[in-house]
Amino acid sequence: MTQTRPVFFVSDGTGITAETLGNSLLTQFEGFPFDKTTLPFVNTVERAKNTVDYINFVADQTGARPLVISTTVNEEVRAILRPVRALFMDLFDRFMLDIEEELNLRADHAQGRAHGVSDQRRYEERIDAMHYAMEHDDGASTRDLSRADVILIAPSRCGKTPTTMYLALQYGLFSTNFPLTEDDLEQLRIPDSLKGLESRCFGLTSDPERLAQIRSERRSGSRYASLEQCSYELRQAEQLYRRYGIPFVNSASMSIEEISTVVMQEKQLRKRVA
Repeated sequence: MTQTRPVFFVSDGTGITAETLGNSLLTQFEGFPFDKTTLPFVNTVERAKNTVDYINFVADQTGARPLVISTTVNEEVRAILRPVRALFMDLFDRFMLDIEEELNLRADHAQGRAHGVSDQRRYEERIDAMHYAMEHDDGASTRDLSRADVILIAPSRCGKTPTTMYLALQYGLFSTNFPLTEDDLEQLRIPDSLKGLESRCFGLTSDPERLAQIRSERRSGSRYASLEQCSYELRQAEQLYRRYGIPFVNSASMSIEEISTVVMQEKQLRKRVA
């Protein structure tokens, strides 16, 4: 049996960049058991020493050499982290020198820029997009729909809300979503509030078995969660999308990030914030 390997995402900020990079790499080793831990805000000498002590302790306890994926930028902190008893991989060690050499410039090595409030205007734009997504979630509001960059439509529980929120928070896009009701599906029509906005719509579908499973977690044994009802709704939804020329994707086996990327490419959307 393969021994579980400890993995640490170490960052001087939130850890989002380290997690994103690290998880992208680890997905290429499907089936291998990893025990992942994020260690954010390692931005002082003292915290760096404590981090090294903790990782070394885990290595001793498990008998497995940890993997450490780091995105710290402070040279003093990185110098303390490097001797850790692990495979230590640092994004800035690997790429920053090459970029500095190419640009003939010295990097600032400033902490927290990747996900900090370094540009107040862009930060506020992202928050505005998030508020818009929350106000309009699941068709709760029809106010100012013309402002929407994209409108997701789908039967219930196909992933509309998390994708909408991700597009808003990650890319600053004004996105909203509407459920397709039984009347909409039976008559193969989009919600009345969206008439004239078909060009901004994007559809989601799923696999009947997957949708039934998700709905059963919410309403077990109900008609709503039955395989027959799920199959019917998905079948009708696809016919509706084709009738209106609305692009769509099957979200059953896709992550939110993957769905969002497909939506942005299909609708030719560009992120509003960097």
